[in-house]
Amino acid sequence: MDTRLNRPTPSDREVDWNKNKVLLSKTDKKGTILYANEDFIDVSGYDEFELVGQPHNIVRHPDMPKVIFKFLWDSIKSSENIHVIIKNMAKTGRYYWVVTDFKIVADTDGEIVGFFGTRKSVPNDIIVKFIEPLYKKLLQIEETSGLHASEEYLVGFLEERKKTYMEYIDHLIATGKDDKNKVSKGLFSGLFEKKNDAKK
Repeated sequence: MDTRLNRPTPSDREVDWNKNKVLLSKTDKKGTILYANEDFIDVSGYDEFELVGQPHNIVRHPDMPKVIFKFLWDSIKSSENIHVIIKNMAKTGRYYWVVTDFKIVADTDGEIVGFFGTRKSVPNDIIVKFIEPLYKKLLQIEETSGLHASEEYLVGFLEERKKTYMEYIDHLIATGKDDKNKVSKGLFSGLFEKKNDAKK
């Protein structure tokens, strides 16, 4: 059975799962699932035989903007480990948010042969306040103007905060805050100070 042809219908209900669990999976370099731990299997709602041999996007949620995965693959192609916040979809159609750390698996010659993914839960207030609004905006831009426009917006969004995507995610999880206002305020106060100095 090709489960790629039988995508579940998305539900607005979250998977009820133990958020202390760590979800692990290993894929080959094309993203085909080679291994998933019991916690990954339980939360995804699929049986092990339904996951192994399938592309990892079997759990991709349609609410995820493509640009996030482009950032992910661009980093991986540069041989950089990366972590991203992802909304996944279980077999039931329910969703679950995780921050996934992707580590590159290389052979003795340094060639990438696969990836090891470690997933942990993300505090709900971070999702609601920062990630969902950003991802919704990126998805709207993609649907209206395409992937390139979405990428340009995300680059500008991160430049405004003087952070890479990973630094932004780390900052949100560590502090629960987005520093945009602080950065903007600093810029404006700097401008006003310069104007006042010029008047003297």
